[in-house]
Amino acid sequence: MNEKSDEKIKEAVRQAYGDIARQHSASSGVSSCCGPRQESSCCQPSQASSCCGPADPKAASSAILYPAAEIADLPDSVTDISLGCGNPTAIAELKTGQVVLDLGSGGGIDCFLAAKKVGPQGRVIGLDMTPDMIKVAQRNAKKLGAWNVEFRLGEMEDMPLPDGSVDVIISNCVINLSPDKDAVFAEAFRVLRPGGWMAVSDIVLHGELPPSLRDRLDVWASCVAGALEETDYLAKMRAAGFEGVEVLSRDFVKVSEYPEWESMRNLVGGADLTEIDRRIASVKVRAFKPE
Repeated sequence: MNEKSDEKIKEAVRQAYGDIARQHSASSGVSSCCGPRQESSCCQPSQASSCCGPADPKAASSAILYPAAEIADLPDSVTDISLGCGNPTAIAELKTGQVVLDLGSGGGIDCFLAAKKVGPQGRVIGLDMTPDMIKVAQRNAKKLGAWNVEFRLGEMEDMPLPDGSVDVIISNCVINLSPDKDAVFAEAFRVLRPGGWMAVSDIVLHGELPPSLRDRLDVWASCVAGALEETDYLAKMRAAGFEGVEVLSRDFVKVSEYPEWESMRNLVGGADLTEIDRRIASVKVRAFKPE
C-alpha cells in the first residue's frame, strides 16, 4: 500500500469509531465493534454482539466476552461501548505495579480491568487515534475515579511513548485495522521493557477473501478487510523481534449464520456464504520481548 491509501484507510476507521463515540455520547444505545449503527457488531450489523463473534440479540458484547464478575462494578457507559473480539486481560497475566499499554483503547473497558489487576502501584495507558473516543474514555475514567488510568491521543504505528517504558501491551480487535502492521509490531517492541510481553485479541484469516471485500473501506473498518493470514500475522510479530509467539485460542466466525451478511453476497460473486465460514477467526496471541 502507498501512503495515500494508508491515510484513506485510517480516516475511514477514525470516522467509523468517531461515529460510535458520538452516538454513544448522544444516547445510551449499545454499539459494538467496527460500525456506527446502534446495537451492531463487526460481522453482524444489527445485533448486539462481539466483533465477529457469536451473537445473542439481547446481550451487549461485554456480556459475551467478559465474565460477569469482572464487569459487575463497571457502569453501562463502559460496558455498552465494548468493541472487541476477546478479553486480552484474561491472558495478559498482569501483576501488581506493572505499567500496561492498551492499543486502541476505545471506551476504556480493558484499561479499567487492567487497572484492577496492576493495583494502585501500577499504571495503565490507553492509546487511541479517535479524539471522540478519547473523550468518552476520559469521562468513564472520571466516573470510576480511575486515577491510575490515562488516555492519550495517538497512532499505534507511531506510539507517543519512550523506549522501554511499559511492561505489558494489550489490544482488543484493533491491530487488524492498521494498514501498516509491521510498524505496529516494531513500535510495540520498542516501547516494551526487556522481558515484557504482548497479549492481544485480534481477527485473522485462514484463506483468502474475495478482492471485492478486501477493497471496501467499510469492510476494512469492520475488522475484516485488513485482517492478515494468521501465519503472516505471527511472522510479522517474530520479524519485529518477539519470541515465544503463541496462539492461545482460536474461534472461527460462521458468517453464514448472520443474516446481515446476505447483503454482502454480491461481493463474493453470489457464492454460498458457507464457503468463507472458516476463513475469519478471532485469536488470542501472546508474545515476549527477550530479556
